[in-house]
Amino acid sequence: MRHFYGFFLLISTVVTAQQKNTFALDVSVLRGNTIAHKEDMYHLINGHPQGLLLEFTVQTHGRKEWQTEYNYPDYGGYFMYQDFNSRPLGLTYSAGAFYNFYFWKRQLQLKFAQGVALTTHPYDKADNSTNKAFGTRILDNTNIGLAYSNQTVLYPIGFHAGLLFTHYSNGRVKSPNSGINTFLLNVGLQYNFTEEKPRAPQFDSTEVRKSYREPLHYNMVFRTGINESPIIRSGQKPFYHLGFYVDKRLNRKSGLQLGTDLFLTESFKEYIRYYAVAYPEEQLDSNTDYKRVGLFAGYELYINKLSLEAQVGYYVYQPFKKDIAIYDRVGMKYYITNQFFGAFTIKTHMFLAEALEFGVGYRF
Repeated sequence: MRHFYGFFLLISTVVTAQQKNTFALDVSVLRGNTIAHKEDMYHLINGHPQGLLLEFTVQTHGRKEWQTEYNYPDYGGYFMYQDFNSRPLGLTYSAGAFYNFYFWKRQLQLKFAQGVALTTHPYDKADNSTNKAFGTRILDNTNIGLAYSNQTVLYPIGFHAGLLFTHYSNGRVKSPNSGINTFLLNVGLQYNFTEEKPRAPQFDSTEVRKSYREPLHYNMVFRTGINESPIIRSGQKPFYHLGFYVDKRLNRKSGLQLGTDLFLTESFKEYIRYYAVAYPEEQLDSNTDYKRVGLFAGYELYINKLSLEAQVGYYVYQPFKKDIAIYDRVGMKYYITNQFFGAFTIKTHMFLAEALEFGVGYRF
C-alpha cells in the first residue's frame, strides 16, 4: 500500500509539472475621447468614441522559462469594433495579437497589442474629402492598456477596468495619413474555461541560472516598404532604410542600442520639387538632396524569440527640413536564429507616421 501511495504521489507530481496552458474569453466595453494632435483635426471630433473588445486569452503557468521570468503573462488574439461617433471617420474593425503582463500581485495588467484594421470611411476626394486621418481602407492598429484586473471575483468570472490607448494609421503608405489616437475607459468581464491552477516554474529550478549578459554585438539591418509624400495622389514610391548599430544585452530582459540610419526615401524627390515650386518664398532649391542620416539610441525588451524595441533618433544630415529633426521607431523583432532576425516597425515624427518598415537583419 505504501508503494501504491508513493507511486500515486509521483504520478500526481508529474501531471502537475506538465500542466498545460489554460484559456479564457474577455469582453470589454470602451468609451472615451479622441486626441486632436493636429489643428486641422478638430473638425473630425464630433463625439465620444465607443466600442467593443473581444479577446481570446491563453493563460501561461510556467511551462517555459520566459513565462516565469515575466510573471506568467497572457497572450492571444483580439477583435475590436470602434465607432468614432464622427461621420467622416466612421467605424473601424480591428484584429491582431496581444500580450498581457502582470504586476502588483497580478492585479495590475499592462497590455500591448498589434494588428490591422478596416475602416468604413477612408479619405475620398469626392465623398469624404475632410477625412485627412485615413488615406487607405486598411490601417495599422496599435493598442496599449493599463488596468486593474481581478480574475477571481466570482470564479470562473473575472473583472477588469482601466484605460486603453488606441492608434490607427496607414504608416503613410498612402496620403493623407494624419492618423487617429483615442483614450478609452475599458471595463469588462473574463470567463475562464477551466478551473484556476497554481502558477509555478515547471522546469528544473535546480539548474545553474543562465547569465544573459553579453559583450557588444554589431547589427546590420535593411528596412523597406512603400510610402507616399504628404501630397495626396503624388504616387507611392519605395524607400530603403539602412541601419548599423551596436547593442549591449544587460540581462534576461533588457538591452541597449546605439547606431546610425541612412534614409533613402524615393517619394521625397518629387516632394522636394513640388515644394520648391509651390512655396517660392521658402527659397528651396529643387535639387536639394533627399537623403537623410540619423543617429539613434534604443532599448530592446527580450521576451522569447520575440522582442520589442523602441528607438529615438536625431537627423545629423537633413538638407530638406520639412519634418522635425527628431524621429522615433517602435516595433517587433523576431530572432530566426541567434544571428538572423526579421522586424516590423513604424517610423514616426512624434504622432505623424512616415513609414511602415519590413526589415531583415544580421547580428554578429
